[in-house]
Amino acid sequence: MQLTIRDLLPVYFEEERKKRSEIWGKEIVFQKGELTKIIAPSGSGKTSLMHFLYGIRREYTGDILYDQQSLQTIDPETLSGFRSSQVSIVFQDMRLLPEQTVMENLEIKRQLNPYHNEDKVRQMAERLGVGSKLASLGRTCSYGEQQRIAIIRSLMQPFDFLLLDEPFSHLDNRNAEKAMELMLEEAAVRGASIIFADLERIDFFPFTRLFYL
Repeated sequence: MQLTIRDLLPVYFEEERKKRSEIWGKEIVFQKGELTKIIAPSGSGKTSLMHFLYGIRREYTGDILYDQQSLQTIDPETLSGFRSSQVSIVFQDMRLLPEQTVMENLEIKRQLNPYHNEDKVRQMAERLGVGSKLASLGRTCSYGEQQRIAIIRSLMQPFDFLLLDEPFSHLDNRNAEKAMELMLEEAAVRGASIIFADLERIDFFPFTRLFYL
């Protein structure tokens, strides 16, 4: 799969933004296997960009293409297929189901298009320090625990692109490094790309491309 952005700009940003950004207003092709870091200060549209790339918001001019198919005109069924098999995401606001257990949150995603078995899910949870929370309701978990659960959830499906929107905002360096190591391993197994947007450079993310939003 190939992901392309072309002359992209949120409708609420002025055209002047294109001159200051390495993303807005440019044409960029993201290929499988790349590790892309996007440094995005507050107010630069980081979360908007991730939502645009995932196809859940369309308040932009320009175009985003999945294998030459525009997200502005793609039908819902085709887009759903891309999301279940080729594009996964870690949202900044986690979006766990609060009244479901942690395991249920993970299983709901896993059952849509299984990539790992249940034993692997438990191994990941233990590895990221949330193994003891699998029977707990999502709403009872701390923000840091929820963030690690959201990261594991993103790895339950096959993907060519993994989108990360400030995935470590509630984690200390040690837990962030563990989570990053897991995501890099999973991306490598799939031959997949990671597009990682955050406020600053992260030393333990070995990016192959760097952009300033």
